[in-house]
Amino acid sequence: MKENKFVIKQISVFSENKPGRLAAIARALQEEKINIMAFSIAEADGFGVVRALVDKPKKAHEKLGKLGFNVAFTDVIAVQMKDEPGGLYETARILGEGQINIEYAYAYSGKEAAVLILRVDNVEAAIAAIQKGGGTLIESSLFQ
Repeated sequence: MKENKFVIKQISVFSENKPGRLAAIARALQEEKINIMAFSIAEADGFGVVRALVDKPKKAHEKLGKLGFNVAFTDVIAVQMKDEPGGLYETARILGEGQINIEYAYAYSGKEAAVLILRVDNVEAAIAAIQKGGGTLIESSLFQ
């Protein structure tokens, strides 16, 4: 099956939630000249999950894996939003009307617009719903 140009490979790094772990991850990426474009951290029961969009996901996965981190790829999408009140509502409404569940999300504000990174239960249906609803998806090539 052909890879969809809007599906982005996010790295998820699982680590003990203790001082210095984020620094170790960031240093490893710095050593490989890998740029972190967006990230979030979630915590549960003494462990953390660092989710990141980086410009060289395969290289990041390999480097962090060699250092003993448990690393996985997750397919996500990036939706350009208006950086104003109601921007998030438009995207959430489109996905809700399409019966697509948002499993988690994080966002960043860019120079031109805000960008929402989404993990959804059905990536292809989400892409179709956003396109049909007039939303703007960001191509994965911008994150690699």
